[in-house]
This record gives sequence, structure tokens and C-alpha cells, in this order.
Amino acid sequence: MKKLLTATTILAFGAFSAPAYAADAVTIPIIVKDTTSGYWQIVFAGARQAAKDLGVKVPELGAQSEADINGEITILENAVAEKPAAVVIAPTQFKALGQPVDEAAKKVPIIGIDSAADSKAFTSFLTTDNVQGGRIAADGMAEAIKAKYGKAEGEVALITHLPGVGSLEARNKGFKEELAAKYPGLKLVADKVSDGNATTGLNIMTDLITAMPNLRGVFADNLIQCQGASQAVAENKKGDTIKLVCFDADDKLIGYLKDGTIAALLLQDPYRMGYDGIKTALAASKGEKVEAFVDTGANLVTKANMDNPKEHKLLYPPK
Repeated sequence: MKKLLTATTILAFGAFSAPAYAADAVTIPIIVKDTTSGYWQIVFAGARQAAKDLGVKVPELGAQSEADINGEITILENAVAEKPAAVVIAPTQFKALGQPVDEAAKKVPIIGIDSAADSKAFTSFLTTDNVQGGRIAADGMAEAIKAKYGKAEGEVALITHLPGVGSLEARNKGFKEELAAKYPGLKLVADKVSDGNATTGLNIMTDLITAMPNLRGVFADNLIQCQGASQAVAENKKGDTIKLVCFDADDKLIGYLKDGTIAALLLQDPYRMGYDGIKTALAASKGEKVEAFVDTGANLVTKANMDNPKEHKLLYPPK
């Protein structure tokens, strides 16, 4: 018997346009961390386009919060029980999703996107090289601080979105390693862990501004924490003196990049993750050889380069 979905879980099936699918079209569900997030809506948009191009059915599934780990596990179990051709999933939590992915992979090919799980059962994994992304974030922060202060030196801080998330831990690892290896003048004086809410990010950033008058840089490793942190920087008019670097973007954060509240955005390619995730899943379901690991890229976007064709497309992906 299938488990009932939790109250905080949502199953939203994508709206498909002509041509109509054949009655026997294969089904490939895509499961994301948070259906309310703009980032994951871009992933869905890529998956939806792949569904149209490839003639497959792609149920768009996910929890309403990245903190709903049990909800995602239940969604995965229910999706596999429907006997799809394959499943695409962005695991919410590294440890917790390991065994559920192992079990699911005994029945269907599992394609991972974005974040890892403690499993070796993925047929293919498409993601940003998050360690490298963290390094690029450190380089971008150092460059912004040097442009303002003449040298890459001073106090900096880190705000992470949630504990135990594989992609975030990798970003933070890369960020810290790059600081230690290349920028001895930059001192990491605060390493804060949020609870997944933008309001908490706002409060953390506000406290940092108050407690650390010499703070010169902050890395927010996730869209939601950047939403909160950038609001605090804007409200306190600190965009000129505190160089905020963030992972991912939405319309508001793009506005903050334009006006200088944010120094740089690290942009992944969520549209490609969604599109190529479905394309890879379909190939795997047919027994075709697929790449075990695909790096979908990380790019530093600043006010200076945001209108270049490549960066502009990442800021404003198809929807």
C-alpha cells in the first residue's frame, strides 16, 4: 500500500501543450526540493520542455519546503510504486536520502540532479561542481573587496542555508579552501547556519552588520539566504562596504546586483539540469549508455558582465 503524502507535500503535474502524448507514452517523474522556489520552477521549465521535445510524461513533484525530508522520501516511494520508466530527483538531504535512493534504484533508473545523496546507485548525476562554485565565490568576493579597499583583506563571513545538505557543504568547502589557499588576508570570522528561512537569513545578516563593523564580505550559499541577507544589506545601506556574494538569483536579487547591494551572483544552470535530467533518464530507461557525472557549470555574474549574452541567458532563463 502506498504511503499517504504529508500535509506539506505537493504533487503538481506540468501543463503540456500540443502535440498530445500517446496513451503509452513513458512517464518520468521529476522530484525537487521545494516547489515554491523560483529556482526549482526553472528546473521544472527545463523538464517540461524536454517532455514536449521527447514525447514523455513528466509529473512535477516535490515538497513545499527543503526542510520536509520525510515528505520527499514519501514522494519518491510513491513515484517508484507507479512503475515509471525512470525518476529524476534532487535530494533534499545527503544522509537521509541515501537509503531511499538505493531502494528506488533497485526498481528503476534514478537520475540525480543538483544535490548528492549518500548513495552510489544513481545511474547518472547532473550537477554544478559545487566545490568549484565555492572557490569561484571566494575569488569573486576577493576581487570585489580588492576593488573597494585596494587589497583582498579583512573580515568575511559565511551564511549557510541548512545543515547537512550535500551541495551546500561542497560550496562551503570550496569557499573556505580558496580563502585559505589564495587569500590569507581574508579572515573568516563568522560561519552561520540558518534554518532554511529567508527571515532567519535577514536576522543573521543584521546581527553580523551590528556586531562586526569591519565586515567586508559575506557569502550566502543559497538563494533563500541571499534573499534575507541582501535585504539586510539594503536596509542598512551597506552595499558599498560589505561585498555580498550569493548562489543563485531571482528578479529581486538581479535588481540588487544592478544597484550594487549584491557584488556578485554565482549562477548555476537549473534549466539545463531539468532538461538534460529528463533526456538522460529517457536514455537510461532504454538501456543506452549515459555519463555517470555531468558538470552543468557555475558562472560568476557581476554588474559589469550581466548583459553579456551568456550571463544574460543565465539570469533570464526560459520559463
